[in-house]
Amino acid sequence: MTDRLRAIRRASLISLWGNAALAVSKIVVGVFAGSLAVVGDGIDSSTDVVISFMTLLVSRYVAKPSDREHPFGHGRAETIATSALAFIVFFAGAQLFIRTLEHLVNGENREVPALAAIYVTVFSIVGKLLLAWSQKYSGEKHGSQMLLANARNMRGDVLISAAILAGLFFTFVLDMPILDPIAALLVSLWIFKEGLGIFRTVNMELMDGNTDKALYRSIFEAVRTVDGAGNPHRARIRKIANLYDIDLDIEVYSRMRVDEAHAIAARVEKAIRGRIDNVFDVMVHIEPEGNTEENEGYGLSEDEIQEDET
Repeated sequence: MTDRLRAIRRASLISLWGNAALAVSKIVVGVFAGSLAVVGDGIDSSTDVVISFMTLLVSRYVAKPSDREHPFGHGRAETIATSALAFIVFFAGAQLFIRTLEHLVNGENREVPALAAIYVTVFSIVGKLLLAWSQKYSGEKHGSQMLLANARNMRGDVLISAAILAGLFFTFVLDMPILDPIAALLVSLWIFKEGLGIFRTVNMELMDGNTDKALYRSIFEAVRTVDGAGNPHRARIRKIANLYDIDLDIEVYSRMRVDEAHAIAARVEKAIRGRIDNVFDVMVHIEPEGNTEENEGYGLSEDEIQEDET
């Protein structure tokens, strides 16, 4: 198992056990303190336990090597899991929005937690902040959109818990209980935004897209370092988990022997791998100088990258 997969499994276990502890503590304290709000917050943390268990299972599946049915490996399982997580986050925001709207329409008041419920909510906020930081740190370090999405989900949970505390403050200190559901509505809209943001990010990967022009510049710079390789074009980059799959065409002297052209392609691949980390594969297509083809598949050329920057 690679260091990256070990790190994802470790982060998933931390998230699983941390959220389990928070969920149990909030549900138990909420029941005994007579606070439905805190119990609901605990149920929300229980969904995070399910998410963490899902990421743990996915980390095992991603570790499987390529096979006949999956020649590109199993990295896309992480992308699919991240998409599912985005929908879970969006659903949590929708649930909070609908429930809060019902309170406003029906004129219902939120349950007032006892002192113990306030303590466990503060404990939840601190715990969620630590868990969110750990997921974000591991996600950024190891290039895992799944962990980064989980971190964004936990930041949403922090806002939910904070809204509960804010509701208490507005209700008892300012004697303005109407601000409690309004704050909850704002929180739900923020969670909507986070869910959509996660989905937009992962959708680019699902659609084999890439908006990082720096990667394309690195490809073209690498080709320029190889003697005999010219006119790099039809460059395409897609991401599989944290790995890049790269295709491009280059032109060589038209009367060159096959073995010489192959050697140039091999040097181009080596140059690209030297400039870009986490490369899964590089496919270099050789063409004779001045070759033009109709209905060629779309890809970027060096000129197009330069035009976009001007």
